[in-house]
Amino acid sequence: MKIYPIETGLIKLDGGAMFGVVPKSIWSRTNPADANNMIDLTMRCLLIEDGDRLILLDTGIGNKQSEKFFGYFYLSGDFSLDSSLQKLGFHRDQITDVFLTHLHFDHCGGAIQWNAAKTGYEPAFKNAIYWSNQAHWQWAISPNPREKASFLTENIKPIQESGQLQFVDLQGQSFLKNSVLNFDILSVDGHTEKQMIPHIQYKNKTIVFAADLLPTVGHLPLPYVMGYDTRPLLTMSEKELFLNEAADKEYIVFMEHDAQHELCTVKHTDKGVRLQNSYTFNEVFS
Repeated sequence: MKIYPIETGLIKLDGGAMFGVVPKSIWSRTNPADANNMIDLTMRCLLIEDGDRLILLDTGIGNKQSEKFFGYFYLSGDFSLDSSLQKLGFHRDQITDVFLTHLHFDHCGGAIQWNAAKTGYEPAFKNAIYWSNQAHWQWAISPNPREKASFLTENIKPIQESGQLQFVDLQGQSFLKNSVLNFDILSVDGHTEKQMIPHIQYKNKTIVFAADLLPTVGHLPLPYVMGYDTRPLLTMSEKELFLNEAADKEYIVFMEHDAQHELCTVKHTDKGVRLQNSYTFNEVFS
């Protein structure tokens, strides 16, 4: 097995929304805001090369939305999903599996693209199986008013229409050993229904793709919960369980949204679980 970080671009979101009830005077110490109160985030995906499978975890926001839509998020960066794959010697047509932690647009938008005539949509990975789970899929196609703006029909419906969609059977468990994809899956419900958090065994370490369970290192304290979360109190309890386990078992946490930190480890302190060290991917897995 080999794994690679895949940068797909930078995005800005409102700092207050990202930290909920935590005052700006506190959260801005780790995530400084611009004049519009926006903070820098990345959409960092992960590629797993495992035998004859090439598995992409999340896809970033994609490029098919309108200029007006993208204007809300101040997209930037000198990289894209395609350029990041190309740098590693891969092409999107080689991807065998696209694993979507959840179906919010900044995680799955790149899964679907315009067709050549720009008359409709098609899978951006024509040879891949797209993985979600039944409970989250139903949650996304019949969205609640709070999340409706994050579940975009053009990102979701074409996946099902393509015939390339398969569901991970979570079997009613919060932690599942998945032999098909060769990594374990933690399911959590605070941010959105049945978000899936991969746990990957690699070079005698456990790498956890944190997705939106832990958006940035600045979110380590338990009350630092996004305003986007549908069940913030549940997020706190899920995060507490995860962080205690991450400290006990010395997990390497892969940060999908932290623009400054690719990987981190955590430790127990008298204030709770806090940052131990942060690393670039190459510093740990060169």
